[in-house]
Amino acid sequence: MRRVSQRLHGRDKLSAFLKDKIKDLETEKRHLVGVFGRTGAGKSSLINAIINKEGLLPSGSVSACTSVMIKVEATNGSKYEAHIEFITKEDWENEVQSLKLALEEDDDDDDGGNGDCLDPDGKLSALYGEEWKEKSTHSLMDNKYFRDISNEFQMSKIKILESDSAEGLSEKFVRYTRSESNETEEVKRWYWPLVKCVTVKVPDNDFLDHVTLVDLPGNGDSNRSRDQMWTELIASCSTVWIVTEMTRAASESEAWEILEGASSLLGNGGECQQIHFICTKSDHEKPDDINKVKKAVMNAFKKREMITNHFSEDSFQVFTVSTKEFLKGENVNPDVNEILKLKEILKNLNDAHSETSNYVSGAHGILSLIQGAKSREVVEQKNEVCAVLEGNLSIQHNRVKKAIEDITKAFEQHLREGVEKSQNLCERKLRSFLHPSKTSGRSFHKTLKSAVRNDGIQKPKKGKPKNLNMILASYLTESIDEKFRKTFPNDLKCGNFNGAIDAFSLSTDSLIEKYKNVELQLTFLQTEEKKMKTKLNKTILTQKKWIYNSLTETIRSNMKGCYKEAAAFEGPGTLKRMRDTIERHVESKKYMFEEAKNAMLEQLNDLKETVLRTLKKTMEESIEHSLKTEACSLPDVLEHLEMVKKHCDELNGDQDEKK
Repeated sequence: MRRVSQRLHGRDKLSAFLKDKIKDLETEKRHLVGVFGRTGAGKSSLINAIINKEGLLPSGSVSACTSVMIKVEATNGSKYEAHIEFITKEDWENEVQSLKLALEEDDDDDDGGNGDCLDPDGKLSALYGEEWKEKSTHSLMDNKYFRDISNEFQMSKIKILESDSAEGLSEKFVRYTRSESNETEEVKRWYWPLVKCVTVKVPDNDFLDHVTLVDLPGNGDSNRSRDQMWTELIASCSTVWIVTEMTRAASESEAWEILEGASSLLGNGGECQQIHFICTKSDHEKPDDINKVKKAVMNAFKKREMITNHFSEDSFQVFTVSTKEFLKGENVNPDVNEILKLKEILKNLNDAHSETSNYVSGAHGILSLIQGAKSREVVEQKNEVCAVLEGNLSIQHNRVKKAIEDITKAFEQHLREGVEKSQNLCERKLRSFLHPSKTSGRSFHKTLKSAVRNDGIQKPKKGKPKNLNMILASYLTESIDEKFRKTFPNDLKCGNFNGAIDAFSLSTDSLIEKYKNVELQLTFLQTEEKKMKTKLNKTILTQKKWIYNSLTETIRSNMKGCYKEAAAFEGPGTLKRMRDTIERHVESKKYMFEEAKNAMLEQLNDLKETVLRTLKKTMEESIEHSLKTEACSLPDVLEHLEMVKKHCDELNGDQDEKK
């Protein structure tokens, strides 16, 4: 299509319109697959096995736990690459200050209040050794500590490492992702505390062309920029893998807590369509035992209401794997070791059929318009068809408008009930958070202090995060969860706004039968309608995340002053003063629930306006340029048109066979 674009020499409106349409065809869809699991469960080994690169990601141990996110994707180059993105120096200085403050306040608590697998001491020692204990935060910002990464860290640049082999690259980037390694004892300074994300690029791997595997920590991070990236990646995952060991799959609390903690970000607040619970080390199990484990995991899933509020049973599957057995190339029982099934699922994600189909369909429409616009003998028919199309557009536009307005009214009613519950019952949930049972005051003091310093959120490395904003917003979110999931399904095949967008149609099929002389122009309108609906559904998928999360965000915004006040308390009685401050603030700010409701409804209305404006403007412009605009000097593209139409028919035939 680039050659066709280059042949559009005219400066008229139609030529400019066609060039824009050709440019719009250049899109790429990349699926994110998030991989979660406790350290030592086998995440790295699983990713290595999936992409057939045994030495790429170093296998971890409990002592190697870090919060670095690792993305694995394909490269067109010939070398293995690691692109390392750092947090800013200012971010690190603030984090060092917070880490040192946390250590100063540590009262040698033995109650398990700090569930981190890497405490502040471990984080600082990784970079500074023991020196940090005797130096000020300002002194620890000296450039000598960042000598090997000085240019990238100081200038916020990406550091790129290269190697001819997977093993060679792994040796180079290990100090940026792990806290220790027996194989690299000569390393004296570990830079992972400064790393936001590492993107590993693998050559000669078609398997990853449109898929990115992301090794994710379970609960994000206390560092703001890392945590923001973690949240954005979670919300962008179309598939999630929860990795745990076979022997403890159904009962291991950490795996389920990771999933529960991220469920709202993945579900209504994200775009996840599939959750795969992957049980590792299955090589010593019998098929009967495998089936028992799978049933136990499914039963455990059904009991997790926090997860089932966002995901149905159809979107949850259990797999058993042995990466060790698979990488050895031994005879693998596919019913016990299901790595090949996982590879097939990823292959289907990577299959760019739908994107290819959209491209070819769009190209077919554009070429149809170019060829059709060269005909000037059908002015009267064009006028007649225009009148019919404009009438159809008005009717369809009003139908979509009514459907969205009806849905918005239903949301308003649900939210009104949520506001009432929140105002009447929020003290109960607040008290449960502020006075947890089976937790000592000393232990909870640290938890609450950490939360108020981080806008109400405490994120341990192990266990569920504690988010007071989500707790306060829970009656609101619970009131709309089911309705929201049905209105904005993550599976786009189900249709947004109860299918109202997909039902939109200018009825070009019937018009083509009646008006053969403008068939090519109508074919263009047909493909534009399809392309517009695809684009709109993607826009809605992005916007609905902000809409859902606006409830919690409004609460967080209202609580911010309270958190700042509570974080400033020091000395005896701090815990009581923090509790009292939060309780008083919530009591005096009950209008914030009404505010959250209104903010969400306003965003829903904004989305409605975006949808209606896009529908009307896109189709009006397409009708005008295809049937009302005179062509000046368009090229003959009949040969291209016939070739693309053939491809289009073949792709449509493939889709019909799949149905």
